Formats: sequence, C-alpha cells, structure tokens
Amino acid sequence: MEPIKYSAIGIIRTPHRSREGTPIQPSGARGVLGRIELYEDLREGLKDLEGFSHLILLYHFHLSEGYELAVKPFLDQTVHGLFSTRAPRRPNALGLSVVRLVSIIDGVLVVDGVDMVDGTPLVDIKPFVPDFDVPGGEIRTGWLERNSERARAIRADTRFTGDIKLPPES
Repeated sequence: MEPIKYSAIGIIRTPHRSREGTPIQPSGARGVLGRIELYEDLREGLKDLEGFSHLILLYHFHLSEGYELAVKPFLDQTVHGLFSTRAPRRPNALGLSVVRLVSIIDGVLVVDGVDMVDGTPLVDIKPFVPDFDVPGGEIRTGWLERNSERARAIRADTRFTGDIKLPPES
C-alpha cells in the first residue's frame, strides 16, 4: 500500500487523560466539554463555522499501535471483523466523532461530546449537515442493532490499549 501523508491541523484537548475509562462514542460523552486548538496559520478556515451546531472531527488515534482483523469490541463479547466495528486499532488509525459546537473564541473551538484522549491530533473538521450526512432509506446496523444504546454507558478498557497512561497536562 502506498503511503498517504496527512498533517495535524490542531490538537484536541479533553479531560480524558488515559485511554482506559474514556467514553467509547460521543453519545457517552454528552456534557463532556473539550477544546480544539487549531494551529494559528489555519484559523482563517474557521470563518462561518459558528453557524453550524455540530461538527465532524477526523483525528489520528495517536496511541494506537498495530491492529487485528478480528476483534472483540467494547459493545459485545463476540469476535467480529474489524471493519464492522469502531475499534481504535486499525490499519489507518483514523477516528471520527460528531460533536456539538459550543463556541469559537480566538481560534479555539469549545465542543461537547469529546470521546477522545487529551492531546489527540486533529486531521480535519467538517460541518455536520443532516441532508448530507444522514442517509435516506432503510438503515441497518448489523450486530450493533442489539447493543448500540449501551455506548452511552460503556467506557474503554485495556483490550485495545494495554495500560498506557498519558502524563498529566503541565
């Protein structure tokens, strides 16, 4: 596979200092505020973003190493194919979260629903637009149909992470 190179556009700051115990989806992080510190030379790109209520964040799982193609996800005790899960250890360690935009002050975005570890590199921001992002027709959620509501309460354990902890913010 030919390498593709991306650079971080900013850093996501959250109260989650360790992978273990972090919410596994934004639905489990409602009311949890974080900051997106966009690099200063990119802040002009935030023009008109304040008119959107929600954002799609694409980020790099910077603490993930390696992957397995068959995994036991947080929401089930059965092994599933990696691509039918949202497990963080992936061939390309990309994460995606839809968060609520609270405010933008001096190029720093305050967002609600952060489910990522503090210091996560941000790759891109896109506005969430229901007409674009919510598909029409029948929606099926596979094996998650019986478990997806549990994401609000489940927190990450060490199954994808070992027990690596981030140092406290100085």
